[in-house]
Amino acid sequence: MATRVFAPAKVNLALHVTGRRDDGYHMLDSLVSFAPVGDWLIVTEAEGLSLTVEGPEAAGVPTDAGNLAVRAAALLAGARGAALRLDKRLPAASGIGGGSADAAAALRGMAAHLGPCAGQPERLLEERGEAILALGADVPMCLLSKPLRVGGIGEALSPVALPDVPAVLVNPRLPVSTPAVFKALSARDNPPMPDPLPQMQDAAALIAALRGMRNDLEAPARAVQPVIGAVLDALQGQPGCGLARMSGSGATCFGLFTEPTEAQAAARALQAAHPDWWIASGLLGDQSELAMPRVDEGAVPGA
Repeated sequence: MATRVFAPAKVNLALHVTGRRDDGYHMLDSLVSFAPVGDWLIVTEAEGLSLTVEGPEAAGVPTDAGNLAVRAAALLAGARGAALRLDKRLPAASGIGGGSADAAAALRGMAAHLGPCAGQPERLLEERGEAILALGADVPMCLLSKPLRVGGIGEALSPVALPDVPAVLVNPRLPVSTPAVFKALSARDNPPMPDPLPQMQDAAALIAALRGMRNDLEAPARAVQPVIGAVLDALQGQPGCGLARMSGSGATCFGLFTEPTEAQAAARALQAAHPDWWIASGLLGDQSELAMPRVDEGAVPGA
């Protein structure tokens, strides 16, 4: 019996850094959504706990406890083992939660594999929230895989109603160190997002609202890795692109559109112009159903 779990990419539509705690953790106010592109994790019965990694972005991905998916699976494994196989499709250190999404997929997959909490990420957060947050600030939000307003250091999760929005994701295949980005951040007590959030009934309204918000890590990330500026310029130059912004701590950037055909055309144009960049497109939105564990469904889609 194999359990297959999708790990959708997380996109920070806005990310405001609002403070820093005495323990060094930064306080955030962020709006996140999820993409229909990501990694796949397959969980099967085994004596011990192991991980193998394959796929187009597998190079350099650790297979021991240095991988968040292994540490996440260990939280639920107990006396039972499991063999994890990760089909890695998201670039590493890219600001779209690849490692955290994999850890969240491991939690969902192990829960389904072991029986209790199967398909109930909210229950996992209720019962093991502190341990899950300790894996990383992005793991709880990736566990839910739906639009959220995220506060605190990542533990305050509030579902929000956001429309689906056509998007293009672009990563120049140059990793960006999150600690280096935070070190380059000039101000750590910036204003939060509006409260309440404005009404965002369609993609055009969402784009308009986001223009009044920010990613406070974008400027320091551009200083650390200047190619991010070139990526943003390339996205903003595409016909129909209403907003280009960096996600998380970079280097992945996104362009938002009102029409899926415009996003698809932009992705094709960018791929032709920059064949060495990682590029994907799709509707950002609620991927919680797509991220539910599936048992014995044959080959992984697209594998």
